Amino acid sequence: MKNVMTALVALTFAAVLSTAAFAETVITADLWDKGDNIDMVDNLKIQDNADLSTATMGITLSQTTAPAGEIRFNATNSSKILVHEMVIATLPDQAAGLVYLPDELKVDEEATGANIGEVPELEPGQTGSLSLTLAKGTYAIYCNIAGHYAAGMWTILTVQ
Repeated sequence: MKNVMTALVALTFAAVLSTAAFAETVITADLWDKGDNIDMVDNLKIQDNADLSTATMGITLSQTTAPAGEIRFNATNSSKILVHEMVIATLPDQAAGLVYLPDELKVDEEATGANIGEVPELEPGQTGSLSLTLAKGTYAIYCNIAGHYAAGMWTILTVQ
């Protein structure tokens, strides 16, 4: 009987460990702007070594690091007036940033093939979600509505 109990305890412990190892990480993303006080500057791109404290729009994550594996992003557009979206892209070189098209005021999502998923356009107050399996690495999370990325609407997620 003692061996049976020991085996049951070991199996239960193994099941708990394996469930924890495959648990989904949930990251909340707030897509925000300062409403009528928006300054649409064009110098807050990743490669500009931007001081995002001056941005009038942005993305705030509930955590900026996460374990590799299944990650669910729950995004909320907290704007009162603007549509926002949330694009996730690999970022192999933070100093180089993302390929930017100044004539379109947008990131070129096709140039690098870095776009791996997105929560499409959300009207003010709307929410959306996206689940991805992410490997170790650095990811840019940004809004690619014209002018928003260069105005500072981006953040970095490190997957460990």
